[in-house]
Formats: sequence, structure tokens, C-alpha cells
Amino acid sequence: MKTVILAGGYGTRIRDVADDIPKPMIPIGPYPILWHIMKWYASFGHNEFVICLGYKGQIVRNFFLNYEAFTRDFTITFGKGDLEFHNSHPEVDWKVTLADTGLNSMTGSRIARIKKYVGHEDFMITYGDGVSDVDIDELIKFHKSHGKVLTVTGVRPPGRFGEMVSDANGQVAAFNEKPQASGGRISGGFFVASPRIFDYLDIREDLVFEQGPIRKLVEDNELMMFEHDGFWQPMDTSREYQLLNGLYESGDAPWIKI
Repeated sequence: MKTVILAGGYGTRIRDVADDIPKPMIPIGPYPILWHIMKWYASFGHNEFVICLGYKGQIVRNFFLNYEAFTRDFTITFGKGDLEFHNSHPEVDWKVTLADTGLNSMTGSRIARIKKYVGHEDFMITYGDGVSDVDIDELIKFHKSHGKVLTVTGVRPPGRFGEMVSDANGQVAAFNEKPQASGGRISGGFFVASPRIFDYLDIREDLVFEQGPIRKLVEDNELMMFEHDGFWQPMDTSREYQLLNGLYESGDAPWIKI
């Protein structure tokens, strides 16, 4: 099943982290968060991607165009231009389509513009700035079970403040630096869509997927939620950037399969 990744918006800039690159290219460890998202899908056998480009799309293009040289040992013969690679990498079977979906297009417009690349089968959609340990197999199984147009993964966002549990005397029994919020669920992305989703979309630049199209799906009883209580974390602030890199460096990144 193909995976569409929205990686073209201006988004929110993360001050003091990366003002000159699009958010999907901000690194966690040595690789951009976009790569980490793709690795998670590929770990479930889904290695065909359509990346919706816009803002600073050339940076994303350059990363993939030069990926072989970045990740493999090679010998180059000057004058001839011959390039000999000496080893491989785990992403050897990935198929990545980089699609220019417009500099100013909103999310709904971007998805509409890649219709020709996903064909007439179900496909997945997610954002290029958040990681999770959502079970993709179970997500797809749930989507196929109900036959509706769209499935959205509902997550409990991490709380903004730490949480402490104490007894009547004030003795702290538990301390959790990043608890999940106790309120309702929010959209965590990680959608699965029927090709009928394109009946709700068009290429108008101002079409926001999360507004008109999804509200219409709700009215038509065509939206279902897959509940995910595991790890989910966007990267919208420098604090979240530091959190994700800290998890990666410590070897405790839930979105990385060993």
C-alpha cells in the first residue's frame, strides 16, 4: 500500500533549530524526521512513498537524489564519471515519488494533486513532522473492516507538564515527565484512505484537508477512528526536537524497530 506524506507546507518554524530547511528535513540523529517516518512504514512492508513537496522542496529532492552517495561507500573515477558502489543499505527496495504540489497549497489541495500517483487502491496519508509506534498492520486491518472512506488515528497527546502521584502524606509515589493528556483524543495523522477520498477533494490551493473535506466525511458517516494509546510525538518546538533526539541518542526511541 502506498504512503502519501505531506511535506510541503510552511508549517511553524522551530526557532534556534532550523530556520533554513523545511520541518520534515529537521534531523533526529543523522537522518531527517521524514526518513524516520518512512522507516516505520517500511518496517511493516510498505515501501512505496509519494512525498508532497512545496516549501523548500529542492532540499527534500537533493536528499533523495544523493541518498545512495550519502549512505554507501563508493569509488568515483574522475574524467569518466564512473561510480562504483561497494555496499548496500536497508532501503534498497524503496520507491519514492517526489511530487511538486505547489508552494502555497494547503493539505487538501496537495492530496488532490497526487491522485495519479496512488491509482485506484486504498492508500495511507500522514504528516512529515511526527513519529509514532502505531501498529500499521492493525490500522489497515481496522480500515478494511469498516469499509468507510477514511480512517484517522486518534491519539492522546503528551501532556505539557510533568505529572506526580503522591499519597496522603505527600510522599511521591510516581513521577512522569511526559504523561499523556487525560482528555479526549486528537488526530495523530496516520490515515488510511479509500480512493473515494478524491470525491471530497479538489486542487484549490486553499483547500484544507482537516476542515471542509473531513467535516463533510463526518456528515456522510464516512470517517472512522483507530485508537492508539502508544507513543506519538510531533516536532513543533525546540523542546520536542530535543526530546526526540534525546530518545534517539539513548536508544529508547519507540518508533525505531530493532
